[in-house]
Amino acid sequence: MNREVIVTCAVTGAGDTVGKHPAIPVTPAQIAAAALEAARAGAAVAHIHVRNPETGKFSRDPKLYAEVVERIRASNTDVIINLTAGMGGDFELGAEDPKLAGPATDLVGPLERLVHVEQLLPEICTLDCGTLNFGDGNTIYISTPDYLRTGARRIQQLGVKPELEIFDTGHLWFAKQMLAEGLLDAPPLFQFCLGIPWGAPADTTSMKAMVDNAPQGAVWAGFGIGRMQMPMVAQSVILGGHVRVGLEDNLYLDRGVFASNGSLVERAVKIIELMGARALTPAEARNKLGLRARS
Repeated sequence: MNREVIVTCAVTGAGDTVGKHPAIPVTPAQIAAAALEAARAGAAVAHIHVRNPETGKFSRDPKLYAEVVERIRASNTDVIINLTAGMGGDFELGAEDPKLAGPATDLVGPLERLVHVEQLLPEICTLDCGTLNFGDGNTIYISTPDYLRTGARRIQQLGVKPELEIFDTGHLWFAKQMLAEGLLDAPPLFQFCLGIPWGAPADTTSMKAMVDNAPQGAVWAGFGIGRMQMPMVAQSVILGGHVRVGLEDNLYLDRGVFASNGSLVERAVKIIELMGARALTPAEARNKLGLRARS
């Protein structure tokens, strides 16, 4: 069991959740405010996507990331900024010709996925460690071995900590290969992402299989989506890991009750404390992760 727990809050994500919840953060001001709300509630890390303020759809616009980061940093609230670098990997097979991209495609190379990371130098950014059938339909998330090596090498050069997003056991296998090749600095940081169709399911067996196969000395966290968010908080702590909650992964606090990022963090912290553990501060989390604080 882990008695010193890092809580991450994923505050908005890129999913089609606008309209399914009355207060999904969309504008840079709203996303920054959500990150600060999560920090005040006890999150050490804020995981950030940005959205097009006019449509609410996902965006890779570096200017939007810059505004969010500037607002958080200007607040003087201590929270570790974790920017997604997973956008730009979607390919939808064309309905008539599978070699032609469908309208849901947003596919760019590995370095273009890191433009905002290069500009803003967060303490953490994500690296999605493999290709995945993403939901039903014909959309694939593409993250090939060559793309991953290129991205990992550049993240390492920038001095940013990669959070290695693991959606299935083969992703963990390749992440360990990158560690063996010297593309990841110790201690590696893994995020076990459970319940996303069609990756690993959100259950004890899947999480334990990943934990048992993680390299010795690794730092890891895990989460489940939807109704499995809080059960996976408890499961992660029991198995020795850290936790993630937030509106990216789950819209409800209780059945029929919409959540906020702050209320989800508060619920997770309560679970952690009832288990006899405690949530770490951002300063303590930096020390555990070996991060270099940004000005």
